[in-house]
Amino acid sequence: MDDASPIPEGTDKIASDRIADEALDWFTRLRNATPEDAGEAEFAAWLRQNPRHAEAFDDLEAIWGSPAFLGAVRSLPVATPAAASARRAVEPRPHARPSRKLPVRFGAIAAMLLLAIGVWQAPALILRWQADYVTAVGDRATIALPDGSSMILNTASAVALDFENGRRDVRLLQGEAFFDVRHDPAHPFRVAGRFGAIEVKGTAFSVREDGARDTVILERGRVEVRLVADEAAQATLEPGQQVVASANALSAVEPADPVTALAWRQGRIVFDDQPFETVLAELRRYRSAPVVVTTGLAEDFRVSGNYRTTDIDGALRSLAAAAGVDVTTLPGGILILR
Repeated sequence: MDDASPIPEGTDKIASDRIADEALDWFTRLRNATPEDAGEAEFAAWLRQNPRHAEAFDDLEAIWGSPAFLGAVRSLPVATPAAASARRAVEPRPHARPSRKLPVRFGAIAAMLLLAIGVWQAPALILRWQADYVTAVGDRATIALPDGSSMILNTASAVALDFENGRRDVRLLQGEAFFDVRHDPAHPFRVAGRFGAIEVKGTAFSVREDGARDTVILERGRVEVRLVADEAAQATLEPGQQVVASANALSAVEPADPVTALAWRQGRIVFDDQPFETVLAELRRYRSAPVVVTTGLAEDFRVSGNYRTTDIDGALRSLAAAAGVDVTTLPGGILILR
């Protein structure tokens, strides 16, 4: 259908999204091209196709050129790649079209978006530079280590390895990993989390980093766990036990159920009478788009179930049905439970 033709009822949102995508494509292309290869004639033809094309493009230019947006760019930390890219992008281009002003709120929104992107992207880039292995959200990977041990990385996880000169050292940078360690008394196998450090000769255990704590669960063998901040704080785990390391303390050793806690290795997540808030936090780890709850569901709903990590949306819809709430899907995969 020609863009200038009337848009049938029900397709206006789709057309608007397509026009916005095309405008963003042209905006990026023009800002990163030289005047010689910018395709000005093709761009002019696109503008003439539909008045909404020019409106969408002008909106982008107005937001991009707003003082709030430019100020946000300049306030980003100098060392972050996102800041460097953003600063290059806002430099004036000789072929840029005059922009019109939008209300101040659009500039403020753009500035907040830029700051959020800068804060969010920079740690991800640094993580990838540091890591030897990384898994994406929702993925799982089994890795053969140089010493003959094996490692399984859970969703959104990253590790750095050091197996030089007889060392067997792993640093958990993010997420969760399970280790099945080949027995070698002469060369201890060490895993460092953010707050806890684990040393073994040969065993099977998991380490999970949650930002504020590291949780170690032992499936087989025996492990020694110490607090990074205080080496005198140590614990020894036997099979079916766990310990939690935080910034300043090592918890008491507690019972654990490796079959349930480590079901993710088989692509499952198992819950037994858990608060919905706990369940939701776990399911979110396997999903890149947000899940928003707008009812009192998180406060009084408890969950028992066994779900596939490859069908998190199905799990959420099943939970919503059990709780009698509706699920709304927004663009970008955002789920609203209401």
